[in-house]
Amino acid sequence: MSEPIRVAAIIGSLRAGSYNRALYRAAVDLAPPSLLINEAPIRDLPPFDEDLEDDGDPPSVVAFKDALAAADAFLIVCPEYNQSFPGVLKNAIDWASRSHHGTKVLWGKPAGIIGGAASRYGNVRAVSHLRPVLAHLDVRVMARPEVSVINIGNHIDAEGVLTDEKTREHIATFMQAFATWARVAREA
Repeated sequence: MSEPIRVAAIIGSLRAGSYNRALYRAAVDLAPPSLLINEAPIRDLPPFDEDLEDDGDPPSVVAFKDALAAADAFLIVCPEYNQSFPGVLKNAIDWASRSHHGTKVLWGKPAGIIGGAASRYGNVRAVSHLRPVLAHLDVRVMARPEVSVINIGNHIDAEGVLTDEKTREHIATFMQAFATWARVAREA
């Protein structure tokens, strides 16, 4: 059996009880054993500022970049805010796009995107804005299958558990495909 694929998860919502955090937990639960998934927290990242960078990355940025550098792949959990992806996610990507100990931690690595929103469109518009940003950074985003949960609040219970069985099945299918995508990319 080959080594597990180390996945850094970037969750684009800071709220502890967010619906997208519930999707993340479901993805971890439903992932095949070949994926070792750990969150790369973005809560403590300061707004991107080249003056801060010139003084040396703050400790939260160093920890974030270290988590990304150690990963073979990324799972991005992307909510939709105002028909685009959240500013905290863009801020994290901006920090991650900068050199870290002489290397670029995002470049050339595979990624998968899941998420949802309270609208009848899910997070489709957010992902349509996120994909070109990631493509510019040479992040290899898996095209299919996609997970965009519509009316996400109807699928998660009061304890923050994804209870909708069809959505759980869809996430399980996505995670299996993502494991294959990440393995093939790692071996290429």
